[in-house]
Amino acid sequence: MKVVVDFDACASNAVCMGIAPEVFEVRDDGYLYILNENPGEELREKMRESVNGCPTGAISIED
Repeated sequence: MKVVVDFDACASNAVCMGIAPEVFEVRDDGYLYILNENPGEELREKMRESVNGCPTGAISIED
């Protein structure tokens, strides 16, 4: 599984970080960073929640 973020659409609102802090981080500079671009299967549900919870639809998952 690969996490993809459309950084042009991302508003760095940290919803994804609240769901999966082991994968996403919004730093003090106000930008979103992907900490783990290829998370393990144990995080699949959190990745689905992040995709569904993103207010701008900037997150997607590729298998």
